[in-house]
Amino acid sequence: MAVVVKQEKLITMNTEAEQESGQFDVAKLALAVMVVVFGIGGFYYYADQSLLLRVVGLLVALSVSVGLVYATKLGKSFWYFAQGSKIELKKIVWPTKKETMQTTLIVAVMVLLVGVLLWMFDGLLMWGVGYITG
Repeated sequence: MAVVVKQEKLITMNTEAEQESGQFDVAKLALAVMVVVFGIGGFYYYADQSLLLRVVGLLVALSVSVGLVYATKLGKSFWYFAQGSKIELKKIVWPTKKETMQTTLIVAVMVLLVGVLLWMFDGLLMWGVGYITG
């Protein structure tokens, strides 16, 4: 009985922690969007200032925003996904130049043959319709 109560409390505490973390993640994402919006707004508001300073300010705002997004569960999962994608891209065996040229040539020849066959079929149908309609 006591074990069940402790497990229920633990499950309840984990659920509450996940909800609080989710709420903080939403707040962080909203703050990241606001930082980007204010960075872009500042870039145009200070149009009379040096372009270099405005670009640096915009890059700082974007960096802070990326940091805020990375601090969320969504941002970390995206980062791990990107890292996994990078690893999978290294596993791809790309065709050689010779294989690419041969495949391209085969496709071009097939497109030409199908085009000629369709042109002949179209001509046959036009002749048939012309013969029927007089």
